[in-house]
Amino acid sequence: MQERQVSADRLGAFSDAVIAVIITVMVLELKAPHGKALADLLPLWPTAISYAASYVFIAVIWVNHHHLLHLVGHPTPRLIWLNFLHLFGVSLLPFATAWVADSHMAAAPVVIYAVIFFLIDLAYLAFERAVLAQADQSVISARARTLAQRRTLVALLIFAAGAAIAPFMPLLGFATVCGALLLYLRPEIFSRSKAQAEA
Repeated sequence: MQERQVSADRLGAFSDAVIAVIITVMVLELKAPHGKALADLLPLWPTAISYAASYVFIAVIWVNHHHLLHLVGHPTPRLIWLNFLHLFGVSLLPFATAWVADSHMAAAPVVIYAVIFFLIDLAYLAFERAVLAQADQSVISARARTLAQRRTLVALLIFAAGAAIAPFMPLLGFATVCGALLLYLRPEIFSRSKAQAEA
C-alpha cells in the first residue's frame, strides 16, 4: 500500500514540476513597456488579459489534477501516459498566450488558443475517466462521476464554440474560451464524495 501511494505521489510531484516550469516560461514572455508613463501600459492589454486567462486556466488544471490524484490507488501505465498527454497540451499554452498577445487578439491566434484548450480538455477527459474507472466506489459516488464527466464534455463544446466564433469575432471567441473555465472552479465534488464516504 505504501509503495502504491509513493507511485501516486511521484506522478503528482512530476506534474507539479512540469506545471511550475510552464508558468515560469509564460512569465518570462511578459515584457515591460519601453516608456515611463502609465499610459504606456495600455497597449499591453492583450498581454495582460491572455496571460491572466492562461494563468487561471493552469491554476484550475492544477487544482482539479490535485483532487483527481487523491482517487488514484496505483498509477497504471495507461494513466501515466494520459497524464503526459495532458501535460503536453498544457505545455503549449505559453506559445499560444504569447501569440494572442503579440497579435492583439487576431483571429488566427485566438482560434489556435481555443483549439489548444480543446485538446487539453480532451486529454483531461481521458485522464479523468481513467482515474474514475479505478477509484473506489465507496469514495466517489456514481452521481459525482457522471457530473464530472458531463462537466468536461460541456467544456469541450464551449471550447469548440470559441474556436468556431474566433475567425469572425476574435474577442467573443476568446471570452467564450474563458467562460469554460468557470465550470472547473469547483472540483470539490470529489472531496465532498470522499468526505461523505469517510463520515
